[in-house]
Amino acid sequence: MADHQGIRWRTFLEVGIISAVIYFLLGAPGLPAGIISEVSTQGEVPVAKAKVESLVYPQSNLRCSKHKFDVHVFSTAPLIIYIDGFLSEEEAEHLVRISQNKWQVSTVFNEGVETTDEAVRKSEKALIERDETVQCIEQRALDIQGWPQETFIERLWTQRYNETGHYAHHYDWATASRTSRRVSTFMVYVSAECAGGGTNFPRIQTPQSEHWCEFIECGDSSEPGVTFKPRKGAAVFWTNFDQDGRGYKETIHAGMPVTSGTKIGLNIWSWYQAGHRIDA
Repeated sequence: MADHQGIRWRTFLEVGIISAVIYFLLGAPGLPAGIISEVSTQGEVPVAKAKVESLVYPQSNLRCSKHKFDVHVFSTAPLIIYIDGFLSEEEAEHLVRISQNKWQVSTVFNEGVETTDEAVRKSEKALIERDETVQCIEQRALDIQGWPQETFIERLWTQRYNETGHYAHHYDWATASRTSRRVSTFMVYVSAECAGGGTNFPRIQTPQSEHWCEFIECGDSSEPGVTFKPRKGAAVFWTNFDQDGRGYKETIHAGMPVTSGTKIGLNIWSWYQAGHRIDA
């Protein structure tokens, strides 16, 4: 009898531990954001905390000039927009210039470990300083989204893809919780002196209108779905989650191989962090 009770209590304890682990993996529903950001296992940095440390904020006296661009709504669910002229010619040249001498091999994360894998991602990245031009680009990205509450821009990196450079199909929302997640993405084409290098969405349906052929690859293609053309200064914007906080499976995407020349991109990611404030 004693042995049977010992086994039963051990089983209850194991179930409790497993349930607790699953609870926190789901974002600890019901816990305040401040508590979630402090939850950690030994030797690991909580995702929310790590992301907060990479968020950026505008200078209080920042003044940005008006900038015109053309918006073309491709899809509403998920929201996908092609923005022609997101960057001015001067801004694009500036981003290329401040990226020089900063290029380093791009990495990927595999089971939480940062490594390089050219089969998945072959490019170089540069962490750029936040001068006034860069901060105005950050603010433009938030302005287009309507300045959503508790949503901030992550530190900006440019990406350089030389010949054969690519990024295999992936999601931008792989790590998320109820209180913290990457809500949207801008893929900005800073320089597009290349062939190939488009942004492919294999689960997005090809539009019927030929007007889109100015912005997407039309005609015979071996790639399924839709491939947006890299055009200097343009950007593709998309939301990663629906209104209920579910990641859109349609947003799986890839940077297609550059067949000749060089493409330079700029990732602008918006991060939602419940309860976070600029003065925190």
